[in-house]
Amino acid sequence: MRTVRESVLDVLRARGITTVFGNPGSTELPMLKQFPDDFRYVLGLQEAVVVGMADGFALASGTTALANLHTGPGTGNAMGAILNARANRSPVVVTAGQQHRAMLTLEALLTNPQPALLPQPAVKWAYEPPRPADVAPALARAVQLAETPPHGPVFLSLPMDDFDAELTEEQDRAARAAAARRITHATAPDPAAVAALADRISRARSAVLVVGDDVDASGAWDAVVALAERTALPVWAAPISARVSFPRNHPQFRGELTGAIGPLCRQLEGHDLVVVLGAQVFRYYPYVPGAHLPEGTELVLLTRDAEEAAKAPVGDAIVADLALAARALADRLPAAGSAPAPAPATPHEQVLPAEAGDGVLTPLAALQAVAKGAPENTLWVNESPSNVPQFHAVTRIATPGSYLFSAGGGLGFGAAAAVGAQLGAPERPVVCVIGDGSIHYAVQALWTAAAYRVPVTFVVLSNARYAILQWFAQLEHAQGAPGLDIPGIDITAVATGYGVRAHRAQGAGELTKLVRDSAAQQDGPVLIDVPVTTEFPSL
Repeated sequence: MRTVRESVLDVLRARGITTVFGNPGSTELPMLKQFPDDFRYVLGLQEAVVVGMADGFALASGTTALANLHTGPGTGNAMGAILNARANRSPVVVTAGQQHRAMLTLEALLTNPQPALLPQPAVKWAYEPPRPADVAPALARAVQLAETPPHGPVFLSLPMDDFDAELTEEQDRAARAAAARRITHATAPDPAAVAALADRISRARSAVLVVGDDVDASGAWDAVVALAERTALPVWAAPISARVSFPRNHPQFRGELTGAIGPLCRQLEGHDLVVVLGAQVFRYYPYVPGAHLPEGTELVLLTRDAEEAAKAPVGDAIVADLALAARALADRLPAAGSAPAPAPATPHEQVLPAEAGDGVLTPLAALQAVAKGAPENTLWVNESPSNVPQFHAVTRIATPGSYLFSAGGGLGFGAAAAVGAQLGAPERPVVCVIGDGSIHYAVQALWTAAAYRVPVTFVVLSNARYAILQWFAQLEHAQGAPGLDIPGIDITAVATGYGVRAHRAQGAGELTKLVRDSAAQQDGPVLIDVPVTTEFPSL
C-alpha cells in the first residue's frame, strides 16, 4: 500500500513543483525522509529567507513555489516574508510540520495549537487536514488556490505522523484525481462594459493610462503596449511599482506616479479620464492629504482582482483578464494620430553623475555604473528604497519580467528573492541592488547563494544609515528619532564569512567592471560593496 508521503510527492510532481525551499525541524523530517532524486531541496538558514526565496522563485519562474517551515515557531519567523508574498501576489504554498496527532490535545512541545489562525490574514487559505488521507487532496487544493487570481500564499499544517500512514486504493485514487485537475483562469470582459469604456476614451478631451504590477505579472505586457500605441495616450506607472509593466524607454511613458494622495492628484491635472490597468487605486504612502482625483476627472479600473475593484476610493471598475480586456478595448478604438511628444528629460538624465570624493559615489553615479556593466537581459531585484527614482532613470527597463521589488513595504525581500529568482530563471543574470540596511534583514540568503553556487550579483549601496527612514523623519517632522544610523558594519567581511566573494568598489569604472565580470560568470555569488552619499527622494 502507498503512503501519504508518496501521494504528496505525486501531487507535487503533477503540478511541476520539484524545488522545495526549507528549514527543517524535527516535525518536518518525516515529510523529507528518503528525499527523491528528482526533487531539489534548497536550505535557508532562517524561515523568512526560505519564504523570500520561494517568493522570488515564483515571481521569476511564473510557477508555484513550495516553502517548508518548522511548525509554529518557524511560521512565526517567516510572517514578514509571507506578508510580502501576499502583497507581491506570489503563488507560494507554505507547509509547516505539526506535532504527532496523539499529542495535539496535550499541546506537547512544538504543538501549533491553532495552526490555521497563526498565518492569518497573510494567506489566502490556511488549513490542517483532519485525516492523513486528506493531506494530498488538501495540498492539491492549496496549489489551485495559490494559482487563482489574484495569486497569493496559502498555508497547510501537516502532522508529522501522517506521512507514513498507508492509503487505501480508493484514497490513493482520490489523491491522484485531485492532483490531475486543471483550472483555467481567463475571464473575458463584458462586451457592453468594454464598449462603454471605449466610448468614454473616444469622447475624453485628455485621457491617460496608468499601468500597474499585474500587467507584467499576468502576461498582459504586449496587449497593453499595443493598446497604448493604438490610442497614442500618455502612460504613467502606478505608484510604488513592484514590477515594470511598460517600457520605460517608450516615448509615451511619462514616469511613475508619486504615492502621496495630494501630489498624485496634481500629477493627473489636465486629464479628464484616467484608465488604470492592473493596479490598486492607488498604493498610497506617505500620507499627504488631498483629493484622489482632480475636479471633473473620471477613473476606470481594469483588474483581475475583485477586491481591488471593491476597495478603490473612486471610479468604476471592470473585473476581467487584463490581456483579454486590453485587446478587446483596442479592437473597439480607432487608431489615433501621432503619439504625444516624449516627456522632457528628468534632472537625473540631464546631469552627468560625479564622484563625491574619496571614492564615494552619488547613488546616481553608482547606479549608472552598475547599469553600464549589467547585461541587456538582466533580471533586476531592487531593495534600495531611497534610490528607486535614480535606479529607473538609468536602467530604463524595457522588457517584461525584468524587475522585482517588494509590494509589501517590509524589508527582507531583496537578498532572498534574488537567490530564488536566479534559481527560477537560471538562463538570466540576476543583479540585486540593495541597501546596506536592507540586506541585513535577510543576510542569511548569502549562505544559500554560496552553498548552492547561485550566481547572483549583489550590489550593496552603503551609506551607513536607514536613508529612507531619515527622509520619512523629515517628512513627518520626526527629526531626532533614534536608531536611524547603522555605522560599523563591514558587509564584505560578513559576505566572506558566508562564503561569498566580496569586493569594495573604488570608483565608477571599477564598479562597472566588477558588475560586468560577475554577471558573465556562473561560479557562484559575488557581492560588491559601494560606498555612496545620501540623497532623499522627492514627492
